[in-house]
This record gives sequence, structure tokens and C-alpha cells, in this order.
Amino acid sequence: MDEAELTELLDREAIRNCIYRYCRGIDRADEAALRSSYWEDAHDCHGAYDGPADGFIRYALEVFKTDPRNVHQVANILIEFSGPDVAAVESYFNALQRGPDAKGVARQFLLAGRYCDRFEKRNGEWRVARRTVAYDWVEEQIPPADDEATRFGPRRPIGAAYPDDPIYQLLADVQLASS
Repeated sequence: MDEAELTELLDREAIRNCIYRYCRGIDRADEAALRSSYWEDAHDCHGAYDGPADGFIRYALEVFKTDPRNVHQVANILIEFSGPDVAAVESYFNALQRGPDAKGVARQFLLAGRYCDRFEKRNGEWRVARRTVAYDWVEEQIPPADDEATRFGPRRPIGAAYPDDPIYQLLADVQLASS
């Protein structure tokens, strides 16, 4: 394997890692993870929201004040490079989202689609410069009537927003052990 092939493999992995950080950030209301997946001047066309990525992040974090439940999964990540510092990236996603609407009524949706991203490498780091979310499936579902304690039963811990989710304790423990 020559140096160019190795660099491309490392770039592909860095792009995938950025997409995964976004998913953690959006599911756990982790502002730092969300911000680390976009460039400061990035643009996001995300359904009802179309504007600077900073505005989308603020919008998403505001939604988390309603204690929603989100699960995003990504697959079929296709990365096509256009030179050493730009890539077109298509990532398929499934998202299950539940939370109150503006009137406080619980709503639940299964969404499927694709993140159509322009990634840029700046100072050796890959992040989203422009995102357009293409929706391929939207299904409103009937939200469960039981509260979470009843539904989850003994299945603990239940996923939570930053910093209460178990992943953050694990990350702190691993970081402490390596220092």
C-alpha cells in the first residue's frame, strides 16, 4: 500500500468518525459532539430548518429541553473524493424520534433518508461544510402509552442526554485510566 492509499483510508475513517460523532451528539444532546461534526461556517438544510449549522445545533438543543427520545443509525456511507480536501458523502440513516409537539402532545416518527454532505478537510481535520437531508421515508407511529419506568422495566440504565448517559462515565473512566 502506498502513501496515497493509506492517506485515503485514514481520511475515509475520519469522515465516518465525524458522522458517528454527529449521531451521538444529536441523540444525547451533546453540544460539543454536534459542533465537532460541522465547520463553524457550515450550512444545514435539515427539513424545516435551512440555515447556518450553528442555528440547527441551537434548535436541536432547545428540543432536548422537552425530554425527547432519539435514536439515529447510519449505514451505507459512500465517500467520493474530489481532490485531497473535499468529499461528497452520502450516508443512509434511520431515526426514531419521540417527543411532545408544540401543544405538548406526544408524537413519534420513524424517519429514513440520507445525509448528503460536502465534507472539507481543513488543517488536517474532516467536518461537514454543507449538509442536505434527503428524506426517503416518514412514518408517524402511535407513541407508547406507558411511562418509561414501566416500558423499560428492569432494563437499566436507560439512555439519557449529556452528561447523564452511561457513555460519558465510560469515556471519563477510560480517559482517567490512560492518564
